[in-house]
Amino acid sequence: MHLAPNRAVAEYLNRDLPYKLSEDDVYLTLGCLQAIEVALTVLARPGANILFPRPGFPYYESRAAVCGLEVRHFDLVPERGWEVDLEAIESLADKNTVAMVVVNPGNPCGCVYSYEHLKKVAETAKKLGILVIADEVYAHLTFGSKQFVPMGVFGSIVPVLTLGSISKRWIVPGWRLGWLVTTDPNGILLKTGMVDTIKGYLDISSDPPTVIQGGVQQLIENTKEDFFLKIKSLLKKAADTGYDRLQDIPCVTCPMKPEGSMFVMVKLNLSKLDDIEDDVDFCVKLAREESVIVLPGIAVGLKNWLRVTFAIEPSALEDGLDRMKAFCKRHGKKQ
Repeated sequence: MHLAPNRAVAEYLNRDLPYKLSEDDVYLTLGCLQAIEVALTVLARPGANILFPRPGFPYYESRAAVCGLEVRHFDLVPERGWEVDLEAIESLADKNTVAMVVVNPGNPCGCVYSYEHLKKVAETAKKLGILVIADEVYAHLTFGSKQFVPMGVFGSIVPVLTLGSISKRWIVPGWRLGWLVTTDPNGILLKTGMVDTIKGYLDISSDPPTVIQGGVQQLIENTKEDFFLKIKSLLKKAADTGYDRLQDIPCVTCPMKPEGSMFVMVKLNLSKLDDIEDDVDFCVKLAREESVIVLPGIAVGLKNWLRVTFAIEPSALEDGLDRMKAFCKRHGKKQ
C-alpha cells in the first residue's frame, strides 16, 4: 500500500513513541534546515527570547537573528557527558522565553542523552512554561553505551517540536527532505494556534522535491537493518580511532569518547603552544601547514575548543590526526 510521505514518516517515528502520531502531526520540509527555520519563525514575537545550547549548531543563531529572537545560551557540561545545565536554564528563562533547543545525538559534541536526563529536561521546560525544540537529525546514529531516546517520548509532559531528516541516517545528504513534527498528545500546540501558524508558514514556502517525497516510503520500509548496523559500526570504529589518536596529541584534551553523531569536541591547551593565539589561529595555521581542516570552537560557541569530525575514511582520519600531532609538536613550547 502506498502511503502519503508524511504518513510514512509518522509511522516510522511511531516505532519509538509510547503513543501514535498521525500524518497531520508531520510537516515535510526542505531538509532539517527548513524545519529549524519554520520552528523559530512561528515562535518569534516582539520581545521574545529563546534558549540555545553552547556549544551548538550555528544555523540556529543565524535564523534567530533573522526572526528577531533574542538568544540566551545555556552551557553543556563536558564533565557530565555534555549534559544540559538545567540550573542555568532556570536562571535564564523568564516570562518572554518561548522555547529551548536540545540537540540529541549531539552536534558538535558527539553526546547521547539518557532517558533520565531527557525526562529532567522535559520537566524543567514544563516548570518554566516553555516548549522543547528537539533536533534529532542524527537520530539512531549511536554507537556507545546509550541508546537513542526521542524527546517526543516526553510529549505528555511538555509540547515538543521534533526536527529530523533522512540525510544522516540513510546517508543521502543531497536528498532534501526533512520534517517538523508536533509531538504533543495533549493538543496544547493546537489550542494555542501554533499548529495553524506552522501550516500557514508552510503554505507559502517551497516543498521538498516531489520525486524524493514519492520515494520516502520505499526508503524507510525497504532499507535493511544490516545497512544501519554497518554505518554504526563504521562510525564507532572511526570514533574509537579518533579518540585514541587524540589522546596522543599533547596540545588538546578530549573530555569524552563520542557516542553518537559524527563529531567530537576537544579543548585546546594554549599553555602548551608557543606561537598560537587562539582556536582560530590554530585552525588557520594547521590548514596552511598541514592541509588539515578542523573547525574552531568559536564557530559553535566555545572559544579555544575545536570540533573534529571523524566521519571520513579511516586512513584519512589517521593521517589527519598524525599531522595535527606533528603540528602541535612543532609549535609546542620548548622545554
